[in-house]
Amino acid sequence: MKIFQSEQIRELDAYTIKDEPVSSIDLMERAALELYKWYSEKYDRSRRVLIFAGPGNNGGDGLALARLLANNRYEPEVYYVSFTESTSPDWNENRDRLEKLGSVPFKTISSADQFPAISPGDIIVDAIFGSGLNRPVKGLPSEIIKQINFSDEEVVAIDIPSGLFGEDNSSNIRENIVKASYTLSFQFPKLSFFFAENEEFTGEWQILPIGLSKTAIENIFTPYSFILKEDIAPIILKRKKFDHKGIFGHGLLISGSYGKMGAAILSAKAALRTGIGLLTCHIPWGGNSIMQISVPEAMTESDSSEKNISDKPLTDRYDAVGIGPGIGTSAETGEVLHNLLKTCRKPLVIDADALNILSLNPKWNMILNENIILTPHPKEFERLTKPAENSYKRLQNQIKFSVDYNCFIVLKGAYTSVTTPEGKAYFNSTGNPGMATGGSGDVLTGIVLSLLAQGYSPEKSALAAVFLHGMAGDIAAEEFGFESVIASDLANKTGEAFRRIKA
Repeated sequence: MKIFQSEQIRELDAYTIKDEPVSSIDLMERAALELYKWYSEKYDRSRRVLIFAGPGNNGGDGLALARLLANNRYEPEVYYVSFTESTSPDWNENRDRLEKLGSVPFKTISSADQFPAISPGDIIVDAIFGSGLNRPVKGLPSEIIKQINFSDEEVVAIDIPSGLFGEDNSSNIRENIVKASYTLSFQFPKLSFFFAENEEFTGEWQILPIGLSKTAIENIFTPYSFILKEDIAPIILKRKKFDHKGIFGHGLLISGSYGKMGAAILSAKAALRTGIGLLTCHIPWGGNSIMQISVPEAMTESDSSEKNISDKPLTDRYDAVGIGPGIGTSAETGEVLHNLLKTCRKPLVIDADALNILSLNPKWNMILNENIILTPHPKEFERLTKPAENSYKRLQNQIKFSVDYNCFIVLKGAYTSVTTPEGKAYFNSTGNPGMATGGSGDVLTGIVLSLLAQGYSPEKSALAAVFLHGMAGDIAAEEFGFESVIASDLANKTGEAFRRIKA
């Protein structure tokens, strides 16, 4: 699913109106019908519903929803937030239709003291501003928004919470943004929905299809995409009856140190659970027994050091290499990473302590390449680049890093983002808060390594890995609950994740 910027959404609307063809008022009616379907499935007729409408097309959506609710025996009340004498043509048409219906109270708010009394259990529908807003809300609308937020009742935002920008909110006034319980976005999510600091505004967001032109969607370029099951299912390779372990690659996992062998074990198990043919783990010799007992399916290659990684393993006989889980940041381990960056010509995934070593040696970024995937969490990424004031700025830093150093970055989080050397950015749709647990990233490293070794391209490996990882977490959370998910569960549930993707 593409993620379009605000000005592109207007372009999509205009193309649909011209190409289908469909009138703009009928396109608005289509959106209102989807809003009504969602609302009627969520709330019964006993709840009072107050619709706050602005003067533009977002307000027009609210007026159309009010009419549909009234026609179906709900009792909506409309409060028009009047801060301009100008209203959109479609707003005017829907105002006329509502007036002809004659059963919906319509009250104009021209000052903050006209804000209606809100009672416990009331539902507020926010239709004041849409995605076209390009400057912070001030004046009367800001006062109404603050009172909506102060009411502490459930708020349903149409398309986008009023006051929130679709992309960069760096210059926005946060107290002047509606805090929605639910956001019903038309056709696509907005880019700002994927940023942690905006969750308090969007609440739980859902996508409502309104039939925008498929041709326009295909032809209008955007670097941003939202990855869904239907994107990943075709990526997964089908196995044939006469396939054997040699077909599915041999991976090398450089991992572990004294006290951190668990990271190596988690990563190894995940690689094996996601289909790798053969796995060799290069580990400190002191961890050999631990690994062979814990993961008998993996082979080991013992380092000459008892407690950390110090030898420079040969990589030519492997199909892919992973380095980082639990390796520590000693100087000799750093030399191993440096040598690997200079000499390894196989696909490479770099995680955890290997990223921390890389951040201490920024000149090494120049020898990264298009076969390398970095998998940092936000703090590790900040060490690689620089702190960002918000998630939007961090995303731009991530894209720039991928482009500048010709590598892939998997930035872990609620909507894990994958950026490419071409400047594309993908957001993952699977995963949950239960995955915020030690070792979760080590599991992801093992999955990425496994897919690389099996011959998936770096881009497909990154996308499929984060989706599988998140889905395994969702399956684990279904069984154990968020609080009880541990990293081992993620590795153990990847089989079910594969089955669900193929279903």
